[in-house]
Amino acid sequence: MTINWLQAAILGLFACLCSNSCMAGQAVGNYTIGRPLVGGLVCGIVLGNLQLGIACGVAMQLVYIALVTPGGTVSADVRAISYIGIPLAMVAISSQGLNPLGGSAANLAKSVGTLVGTVGTVLYYAVATMNLVWQSFGWKDVHNGKLDKLTAVNFGWPWVSHALFSFLPTMLLTYYGATAVTALQTALPMDGIAMKTLFTVGGMLPCVGIAILLRQIIGRVVDFIPFFVGFTLAASLHLNLVSVTVVSLMFAVIVYELEMSRGSKPTNGTTADGPSDENAEEDI
Repeated sequence: MTINWLQAAILGLFACLCSNSCMAGQAVGNYTIGRPLVGGLVCGIVLGNLQLGIACGVAMQLVYIALVTPGGTVSADVRAISYIGIPLAMVAISSQGLNPLGGSAANLAKSVGTLVGTVGTVLYYAVATMNLVWQSFGWKDVHNGKLDKLTAVNFGWPWVSHALFSFLPTMLLTYYGATAVTALQTALPMDGIAMKTLFTVGGMLPCVGIAILLRQIIGRVVDFIPFFVGFTLAASLHLNLVSVTVVSLMFAVIVYELEMSRGSKPTNGTTADGPSDENAEEDI
């Protein structure tokens, strides 16, 4: 598999759209087309291998499933992962002749995505730093009463930042990086220590994403129970994601009904219809 200039330019354009305000800001950009799950679909369409693109996107999404950017703090740039890491991973998997749906291909994709995501943080902060220049233009317009020019600060000037630090790096890295990845096919054989190391590290990376997700959703020890039920259903009964989701929905309905019935029980001399004392203060 090779990446031509047109394909590299399209990938660079999507890297720009991931966080640009023209794409409804974070909602449509960063948290939709910027996610590896969606980026894998886009890369698969652009590079002409839809199955491989989605497989790489799914593998990388698991690592960054709970990644957020609170206050602009970024540990990895998902834009770089989606539109630099996934294309390079697709080239690497194709050059090695791996099965797109196999475990080795998924582990290789995770390793490549992690390397690119760390490097992408430099590009992320470069865009943010250059956008400060446009913000200074906006403050001058506010002080001068030229509020009609603020549109350029939000929808005009940021394109310059993204063109320099999103479009160009993505286009160049995907075009020349694909050639470099293909050249590594002979330098790094499948049975070598380097490739085995990448596969091993890639297999452990999903633990990071799952651990971050657990820190966000687990508040009590009992919260682990429904979490492990899903793994048990998938491992023991070999249910797919849709089936596990349906079972989880059933449990969610049961828990909701139990919580609602518990909240409607009469307590402290009150009835289900209301307080027994007419002068009692209403509980809001």
